[in-house]
Amino acid sequence: MNAMAYLAGFLQVTGVIAGAPLVIGLMRQIRARAEGRVGAGIWQPWRDVRKLLGKQILNPRGTTWVFAAAPFALAATTLVIVATAPLVATGSPLDPVADLITVVGLLFLGTVALTLAGIDTATAFGGMGASREITIAALVEPTILLAVYALSIPAGSANLGAIVGHTLDHPGQVVSLASALAFVALVIVIVAETGRLPVDNPSTHLELTMVHEAMVLEYAGPKLALVEWAGGMRLTVLLALLANLFFPWGIAGANPSLVAVAVGVGAIAVKVALLAAALACIEVFIAKLRLFRVPELLAGSFLLALLAVTAANFFTGAGG
Repeated sequence: MNAMAYLAGFLQVTGVIAGAPLVIGLMRQIRARAEGRVGAGIWQPWRDVRKLLGKQILNPRGTTWVFAAAPFALAATTLVIVATAPLVATGSPLDPVADLITVVGLLFLGTVALTLAGIDTATAFGGMGASREITIAALVEPTILLAVYALSIPAGSANLGAIVGHTLDHPGQVVSLASALAFVALVIVIVAETGRLPVDNPSTHLELTMVHEAMVLEYAGPKLALVEWAGGMRLTVLLALLANLFFPWGIAGANPSLVAVAVGVGAIAVKVALLAAALACIEVFIAKLRLFRVPELLAGSFLLALLAVTAANFFTGAGG
């Protein structure tokens, strides 16, 4: 692994840290324009973070270290995913641990930390949001495992870099039945994992519909800024992974040159922006599902992922 591989790893971490609020701002701005509003601009999330970081640190009475540590756990697990995932180059410095099981485990660990913080507040909203979030997570995480596992069968490896590299070497895999089913399943679970419509509405505080917002109502100041920042980074890295798993063109190789790294940074920025814009446009035309219909949607995505694994096994076996 050459020095450019470490540069690629550094750029993808700093890029996600700096760009995550811009992704949220882009989605809000697109929704505002589509709804006939001017919008606050794509830099508004950065201004919100700066304002929150300057406020006083407050902890609700009666909470324990769990509540205080949850934002840091959420941010830390997300940053590890960002550092290990093949975003700019297929061979990151942490490529040996860029395993499917590791990434899904880190996602779930961050979710559990936030749900425990919601319970720790001992409020009705916190407990309600935590209960809903863990129910959604119980359906989302297995679906992510199955969907990416379907992509790993032709590659013969659960390493994300190896999967992306195999897709680059065999571009026909993108239009296969297994890839199409896995893509739809992953889109649905990414929407659920990041609390977007129709599973959750990040712009509302209505009691009957809150999931993520109910767990973080008691946070304020720098800790709220960290929670919102980590949420934006989680959305950004999941969109980036979705882009590279199915459309990996532009990503640098395991031992890239400086030009390849620059192209990789530009390619992933464009792909994430396009996916975020498409997601924002879709959200304008859909309404939030009733809470009791969400498990049906997620169960459907699980079935699609299971069919993707079946199709991948069938066609791989037939090809062999």
